[in-house]
Amino acid sequence: MILHELRLFFIALQFFTRLPVPRWVGYQPEWLHQSARHFPAVGALVGGVGAAVLWAAWWLFPMPVAVMLSMAATVLLTGAFHEDGLADTCDALGGVVSRERALEIMKDSRIGTYGAVGLFLVLGLKALTLSALPLPWVLAALVLAHTASRAAAVALIRWLPYAGDPAHAKAKPLAQRISGGGFAVAWGWVLVVGALLLTWNLAWWPAVLGGIVLALLCAAVSAAWLKHRLGGMTGDTLGATQQLSELLVLLGCLAWLRF
Repeated sequence: MILHELRLFFIALQFFTRLPVPRWVGYQPEWLHQSARHFPAVGALVGGVGAAVLWAAWWLFPMPVAVMLSMAATVLLTGAFHEDGLADTCDALGGVVSRERALEIMKDSRIGTYGAVGLFLVLGLKALTLSALPLPWVLAALVLAHTASRAAAVALIRWLPYAGDPAHAKAKPLAQRISGGGFAVAWGWVLVVGALLLTWNLAWWPAVLGGIVLALLCAAVSAAWLKHRLGGMTGDTLGATQQLSELLVLLGCLAWLRF
């Protein structure tokens, strides 16, 4: 049982990052669906890497530079996987087009105006928000945001059917379903990370709790809109939801600190 869960974690890690995994892990299509429960754990790892790079860079450079180096590290680690989904979703749903046309646009590898503007605004807002946070807060916020935002994407997998072309899904494997137990495990990872952050500083509990609520709220709003607009989710919309919920968690931390 433990070995299988470790295998599922490595599959999630292989799916979302460029990190190598042991040969014994193997692969079966069903394992990709099961591995969705560990997506937030991968997010915690990515956020931890971003926090470590930021902390190291902070000793040498001003905070804005350290933040940009941290963001570059996480983008390099994930291969801009989620950012690509955000750009495709903005291009597809930014204008008034039919459901069928929107799905066609998502398959296009080129980036349009909506995608470029969406990336600029989201990445720019994340950079500004992180730069405005004190060092201990920014490190904690990075880990929490990356973890909770992956759980938000898992919520869409749980709540919505796959809306894309089945043939396209086979060409680009995607976790399309998750059990109730798997959904609970995914959000359990968020609670574990939140609890660990509170052992560092108990006074952060409003920001931690607020960040988790914001991620869940973003998932709920995204699910309602995507169900209306597309009738379900796609891999690109999962990436967009992750990026938006990550930004919301960071903004929530900054708002609480100012309050």
